Amino acid sequence: MIGIDRIDPLKDPRWPEFLQRHPDASIFHTPGWLEALRRTYGYEPVVFTTSSPTEGLTNGLLFCCINSRFTGRRLVSLPFSDHCEPLTDNQENLLELLHFLEQNLKKEKWRYVELRPLTSRGNSLSGFEQNQTARMHSLNLSASQDEIFRGFHKDSIQRKIRRAEREGLTYEEGRSEQLLDQFYRLLLHTRRRPAARMVPQLDRLPGGSTQDSRRLQGWPAYRQYPNPKVQGRDGLQIRLL
Repeated sequence: MIGIDRIDPLKDPRWPEFLQRHPDASIFHTPGWLEALRRTYGYEPVVFTTSSPTEGLTNGLLFCCINSRFTGRRLVSLPFSDHCEPLTDNQENLLELLHFLEQNLKKEKWRYVELRPLTSRGNSLSGFEQNQTARMHSLNLSASQDEIFRGFHKDSIQRKIRRAEREGLTYEEGRSEQLLDQFYRLLLHTRRRPAARMVPQLDRLPGGSTQDSRRLQGWPAYRQYPNPKVQGRDGLQIRLL
């Protein structure tokens, strides 16, 4: 029986190094994303691996531990994420890790263990069954701009792009304090209605940087602030990476 170890991907320095080497690693595996889930929702990340503590990582199954008074205790890989591929090099390692989780289901009082892989494995995994399916859409950006545009749906996409051009929509993004202040003012404006929860005012830290005392409610430091404008009027949008 292969030994299974569990590690904290936010503290173990081997995890980010392992992500650099593995071809299936994505942004959803990174410490920044996991820290955002932890700070925002209280979900503690954990990785199960067959690698011993004294050697480099060769595989890992990443989960978040969720404890809810309504839905119970469970492992999900990963919540609020498009997908999270198991980072294993072969089927044998994957089955060993899944068998370990199945054996510890009652001991850990997990209601269930949920995987959300990018690649479907159907019902081929012992002890697991396919519960839901989803579609992953990708766009090849190597083509020219005109070719990409012609590939869009004529009504739902092309028509809206032409309308945006007619109305003078412009797009600006960055990480400046000015854009963040604009975003915050617009956020307050849209939430000024009955029963709306107001976002706390941003604190000014020494050195002139703008940060929320809770780091924007747990969002990581890698952020950009898209700011669409229509005929000089600001729109409201934010993307956090």
